[in-house]
Amino acid sequence: MSMAKKFNTTGVCISEQNYMVDINNRIDAIVTDYINEGKYFTVNRARQYGKTTMLYLLEQRLKEQYLVVRISFEAADEMFVSLYTLAAGLVRKFNRVLKTQKVKQSLVADWSQPISEQFPLDDLSERITNLCSYSEQEIILMIDEVDKSSDNQVFLSFLGLLRNKYLEQLQRNDHTFRSVILAGVYDIKNLKIKLHPDEESKYNSPWNIAVDFKVDMDFAPEDIATMLQEYEEDNHTGMDIMQISRLIYEYTSGYPYLVSRICQLADERLVGTKNFPDRRDVWTQEGIAAAELMLRKHRNTLFDDMIKKLADFPQLKWMVQDILFCGNMYPFEEDNHLINLGVTFGFLKDNNGTVAIKNRIFETKLYDLFLSEMVMDGMLGQTVSIGRNQYIVDGMLQMRILMEKFYQHFTEVYGDSDQKFVEKQGRKIFLLYLKPIINGTGNYYIEAQTRDSRRTDIIVDYHGRQYIIELKIWRGNEYNQRGEKQLFEYLDYYGADTGYLLSFNFNKNKITGIKDITCDGKQIMEVVV
Repeated sequence: MSMAKKFNTTGVCISEQNYMVDINNRIDAIVTDYINEGKYFTVNRARQYGKTTMLYLLEQRLKEQYLVVRISFEAADEMFVSLYTLAAGLVRKFNRVLKTQKVKQSLVADWSQPISEQFPLDDLSERITNLCSYSEQEIILMIDEVDKSSDNQVFLSFLGLLRNKYLEQLQRNDHTFRSVILAGVYDIKNLKIKLHPDEESKYNSPWNIAVDFKVDMDFAPEDIATMLQEYEEDNHTGMDIMQISRLIYEYTSGYPYLVSRICQLADERLVGTKNFPDRRDVWTQEGIAAAELMLRKHRNTLFDDMIKKLADFPQLKWMVQDILFCGNMYPFEEDNHLINLGVTFGFLKDNNGTVAIKNRIFETKLYDLFLSEMVMDGMLGQTVSIGRNQYIVDGMLQMRILMEKFYQHFTEVYGDSDQKFVEKQGRKIFLLYLKPIINGTGNYYIEAQTRDSRRTDIIVDYHGRQYIIELKIWRGNEYNQRGEKQLFEYLDYYGADTGYLLSFNFNKNKITGIKDITCDGKQIMEVVV
C-alpha cells in the first residue's frame, strides 16, 4: 500500500511522495534552450528556492538521452584544501555516480585510478577528456551548492579548468561535458571575493562562458493550482482552487518554499484545531490567513538566514527600514552592491523600476522584526499593554475604539514632539500601537501599490474580517479630500463598507479631532492628529 502524499519543505520533492507544483514547462524550456544547445549556465537563486528539486527533475528528464553526473559541494570543505584534494574528491564523487549509470566498466576503472599528486588538475582534465570521448552518451555535469567554497583559489582553478576545456572543445581540440549546470545562491560569474586576509575584495571569476539563466522559478497562481488540484483529487475539500491559489500567491509572490509551507501548515497543523475542525474549513480565506500567520510566528531557516544577512550588512538593513517605514523609493539598479545583495538573498525585487520587498510575508516579517527591535515610548507602550482587552469584544477587533484610543494616546505622548520626528516616525508609531493588540490572532500588511512617503494603506485581517486604514501626511484640505475619495474607491475594491483615515497634520494652526464621513452607503472614520 502506497503512503499518502504530503507537502514537502525540506530536501528534494519527489512526485510519487509529495504534492508538487507542475514545472514540466520549465524543464522543457531548460532542455530545449540550454541543454540541447550545449550551454553552460548558473542557476543562482536564494535559499529554498527549489534549485535542488529542479536539478533532480531535470536529471530524470535527461537520463534517457544523456549520461548525467549530478554532485553537490554541500559539506565538501575538505575538497578545497589543495588542488590535489579537489581532484581526488571529484574523482571519488564521480566514481559513485558512474557506478550507478550504464557506463563501461573499463571507463569506470580508468576514471577511478589514483590521482597524480604532482599534476592533479592536468590528470583530472585528461580523465574528463577520456570519459567524454569514449562514453556512449554525451555527459551533462550538474553541481549543486557550488558556491559553498567560492572564495577559494582552488575553486577558481576548477572553474578555469572547465572553462578552458569548453573553449578547446569549441575549437575541436578537446572533448568535455556537453553542458555544465552550477547551482547556488551567489552568481559565480560575478564573484566579489577575498582570496587572502590582507587583500581587498575584488571581482574575479573565470566563469564568463556561462549564458544568463532566464527561466522564471517563481510560481504563478496557475502553477500553484496544479499542486492544489492534485491535493483536491485526493482529499475532496471542495475548495475553490483558483481563489486559494491566488490568495497564496498574494502572500508569497510565488516564492517556492513559502508556497509549500503555507499548504503544509494548513494541511498538517491547522486541520483538527478549534477553528478548523475539518479540511473543508482550512482551505478557505480564513484558513490560509491562519496558516500564513503561523508561518510568520515560528522560526525557520529561511527567516533565520534573512535576519542574519541584515545583521551582516547594516547598510542593507537601513535601506530596507527606510523603504518600509518612510516610504522612500530607490531606483532599481542591480549593479548597486546593496540592491544586488538583497536580490541575491531573495528579499528584494524590481517593482516597475523601484526597489521593493520580495513578497508580503517577507515584508510583514521585516516589520515585525524591526518593530520588536525598537524601544517604544514607555507611556504609550504601557497604555496599550494594560488596555488591550477593550479592543477585542466577543472575539472581534473593535477598530473604532482602537482609533479613538490611538488619537488620545498620540496626543498625550507626541503632541508636543518635533514635527520632523513625528512626520518620519508616524507610520512606525501607529504600527507599534497596532501590533500588540492584534498579535497572535490577526494579520496586517502594507498595500505595496499605495505606499509612498505621503500615503500608506494598511490592511488588517482579524478572524476573517478586513479593516482598511489609510495613513497619510496632511497636505491641505484639497489633498485631504482626494485622499478621502481614494479611500472610498479602495473600500469598493475590497468590498468593505467602513474605512479608517489617519492623518498626521503638522500645520501651526491645525485642527485635530475625529469625524465620520459617509458616501453612497459607505463610511470613513477620519482621525486627525
